[in-house]
Amino acid sequence: MNKDVWVFIEQRNGKPADVSFELLSKGRRLAENLNGNLKAVVIGYNTNHIVAETFKYGAVEALVADHPQLEHYRTMPYGRIFNELVEKHSPRVVLFGATVIGRDLAPRVASHTKSGLTADCTDLQISNVKYLKQDYEDLLLQIRPAFGGNIIATIITPDNPTQMATVREGVMRLEPLGKPVKGKITKVEYQPNEIDEIIKIIEQHRQENKVNLKAAPIIVSGGYGLGTKENFKLIHDLADVLGGEVAGSRAAVDAGFINHDRQVGQTGVTVRPKLYIACGISGAIQHRAGMSESNKIIAINTDPDAPIFSVAHYGIVGDAMQIIPMFINVFKQKLR
Repeated sequence: MNKDVWVFIEQRNGKPADVSFELLSKGRRLAENLNGNLKAVVIGYNTNHIVAETFKYGAVEALVADHPQLEHYRTMPYGRIFNELVEKHSPRVVLFGATVIGRDLAPRVASHTKSGLTADCTDLQISNVKYLKQDYEDLLLQIRPAFGGNIIATIITPDNPTQMATVREGVMRLEPLGKPVKGKITKVEYQPNEIDEIIKIIEQHRQENKVNLKAAPIIVSGGYGLGTKENFKLIHDLADVLGGEVAGSRAAVDAGFINHDRQVGQTGVTVRPKLYIACGISGAIQHRAGMSESNKIIAINTDPDAPIFSVAHYGIVGDAMQIIPMFINVFKQKLR
């Protein structure tokens, strides 16, 4: 059985997506556990710089389809190329970013090749599994919150030779090698097909996100426990004093306290700042999945049994509306 791990390297206008290199970092460890090879699948035009980058993250081979007609992502040609590659080589694991492109491509490949696919995984592991009294070797454990985040589901696809998963940006650590691998480049021939022209790209308009929580060393995050949008202003005040970014839980976003682009959690952004201050956040599993790997976590909540305290390094039981102004006053004095 082929034990290779493949990662789809997403690119827009020649710029590779960070999530692709995060998945190479994770895929490297999965491939080691499988005793297989890590390979990158690169589809686009003038992709030499992207291919070279994949070797910095441990890919030992890059399968490259490079053609002017592949410069921009289109479902039909990209899907056809990927389907043919999976059918021909039957990799053990294939990983995609849970982006607009990844969510379009991955299910088409999984459906065509009749492979298992789990969306929005928060962790991936390789393990031997006993299932329905049968032993399976080297299965991909596809781990993600389910049922509204009330449980952590471990999903397996034991009857499929190829197992697929999508992973959100920021969930896996970005871990470049000290020295790039001397990787192999395998050219994949692209044969144009009239079906590829069903969809033509006339114009593209993209606006970069102005909020970059992933890069923030300090994040002050508020939850529904703050009560009102007016009270949430204290989160902004504390963040201003500390020079940090403002974030919120899904409940705070749903309540209109803060915009969705600042949501931390399973359906938002995954962050790993040096300091994460959670104010009035109960700490549902979806939220913890997005911030539990922060270097230092301070939690403020009136409920001593709030789940947020299970991941906090320092916990303060009390009313955030009283405690935050005390924080602000102390920091202002220290920073004079």
